[in-house]
Amino acid sequence: MEQVRVGVIGMGMGRNHAVHYRDCPEADLVAICDVDEGRLAEKAAEVHPRRTYTRYEDLIADPEIDAVSIALPNVLHAPVTLQALEAGKHVMCEKPLAMNAGEAEGMVATARRLGRTLMVHFNVRFNPTSQAVKHAIDQGALGHIYYARSVWHRKRGIPRLGGWFTQQQLSGGGALIDLGVHRLDLALWLMDYPKPVSVTGVTYGHLGKQLGDREGKEFDVDDLAAGFIRFDNGASLTMETSWASNSEKREDQWTQLFGIDGGALIRNLHEGYDFEARIFRNVDGEVVTEEPHVPEPRETAQQHFCRAILSGTEPMATGEQGLVVMRLLDALYESAASGYEVRL
Repeated sequence: MEQVRVGVIGMGMGRNHAVHYRDCPEADLVAICDVDEGRLAEKAAEVHPRRTYTRYEDLIADPEIDAVSIALPNVLHAPVTLQALEAGKHVMCEKPLAMNAGEAEGMVATARRLGRTLMVHFNVRFNPTSQAVKHAIDQGALGHIYYARSVWHRKRGIPRLGGWFTQQQLSGGGALIDLGVHRLDLALWLMDYPKPVSVTGVTYGHLGKQLGDREGKEFDVDDLAAGFIRFDNGASLTMETSWASNSEKREDQWTQLFGIDGGALIRNLHEGYDFEARIFRNVDGEVVTEEPHVPEPRETAQQHFCRAILSGTEPMATGEQGLVVMRLLDALYESAASGYEVRL
C-alpha cells in the first residue's frame, strides 16, 4: 500500500484535516462527511473527494476507506471511534479523546485488541516552534525538567455560545477541555510524559454565565480553569486556560519549561497564532538565549498519521497519551468540584 485511503467525518474542524490529506502524498482522500449538505458541498468543492456522505455510518462502512479522521462534537468521539475501529479502520480523533477517561479507556483497549492505529489530533505538537523545542530537549539542552507553566487565555473567545461547546452534556467541559487540553499535552510531551501522582484544580464560569443569561443561551461549563500537577519524578506543572477573562491580550498562549541545564519558552506573537521559541542555556554561570533550530522534514499531523499506518509504527500522539490527558482533565474537574487534591 503506497497511500492510505482516508475519510473525514465532520467539516467544521475536519475541514483542516481534509485540506492536509488532500495535499499529502501518502493520502488518498476518498470521502468526506457532514450532516449539513450546504457545508458538505462547499468543502467538497475545495478538497475534491471522490465521494461525500451525510451519515458517518455510511462513510465508515465504505470498503475503500482504510482510515478516518473524526472531527465531531466531543460527545460523539467515543461512539464513532469505536464504530470505526470495529469496522477495521485506523482512527485519528480530534482532541479531547473522549468526554471522560472511562470512555477513553474503552477506545484505547479496542484499538489494541483490533490492532488498529489510534492517534489523537494534538496538532500543536506539529507547530515548527514546538518541534524545534522538542528537538533541543531531546539533544539535552535543558537537562532534567523540574517545573513547567502552560497557559492559554482569551480575553473574549467563547466558541458558539449556546451550541455544543457550552453545554456540559455535549462537551464534557469548557475552556479546560477545549483549550487547556492543547497546552497540557504540549507541556507533557516536552517533559516526556512523566507519570502524574496528584492534581489540584479550580474552575470558574462567571463571565460565560453572565453572557449566556444576557443572550438567553445555555452556558453550564467553565470559562476559566487552573491547575497544579505533581509527577513521580519530582517535577511539577502549573496550567491556566480561559475562554473569557478581564485581561489585556486577545489571545495569550505560552509554555515555559525550567530545566537544570537550561530553559525554554514557546509563545504566540501579536496576540495571534504565529509562535516564537527561545532556549535559555546556562553557559559558565551566564544565561545565553538562543533560537532553536527547526528540524526537517516537517510534516502535518495527517501526514504523520498516514506514515505511521504505512510503516506499521506507533504514531507520535498515541491513544495512550490521550488517555493520560483525559485522566488529568477528569482529576482537575474532580478537584475543582470537591475543593481537595486528587491522588492518581
